[in-house]
Amino acid sequence: MQYEAKMRGMRISIEFVGLTCALTLGLSGCRHKPVVSPLPAVTQPVELATQPPPAKPPLIDEPAAEKLPPPPVATSGGKPRRERRRTPKTTASTAGTPTVQIATAEPPPEQTAIGALSSGGDGNPRAQQEAADLIASIEKRLNALPSQKIEEEKSQINKIKNFQRQAQEALTSGDTEGAKTLATKAKLLLDDLEK
Repeated sequence: MQYEAKMRGMRISIEFVGLTCALTLGLSGCRHKPVVSPLPAVTQPVELATQPPPAKPPLIDEPAAEKLPPPPVATSGGKPRRERRRTPKTTASTAGTPTVQIATAEPPPEQTAIGALSSGGDGNPRAQQEAADLIASIEKRLNALPSQKIEEEKSQINKIKNFQRQAQEALTSGDTEGAKTLATKAKLLLDDLEK
């Protein structure tokens, strides 16, 4: 008897779950095809509106195209090679004739490689004077610092003096651009120190 009661309770639960599933699916309807209500019929003809043509903006005078040099192109991905100077060889047959040195022509400025190093010679006395003035101004500013500040920022001042010394050496060796670069580094460190 107990077995029959369990079976009957189980059958009722299965029927109840089945009925619940069937009602849920029936009430939700089909989800794949939504029902769209039809549009009302047109009883009177409607005049179609046309859009006006868009207004043309005023013409702007275009500037004449400037002729620009071609963009630089990297030819090799490695380290640039340094070309050696070739000196003309003299032979016994040409010993009596004067020797002719062949000067290599430099390419025009637009064909030089980006980042090419300058010759660094004493070709520009104005640049040398600027570098010397910059080094001298750094020296004056260092001497004007209070002794307490010098003690507190000893490592920074040593860096500044090192750049200043290297700038002076570069200037005496004829590397004006290097001297200006090193003196500028020293100046920037000194500016930061005085803040």
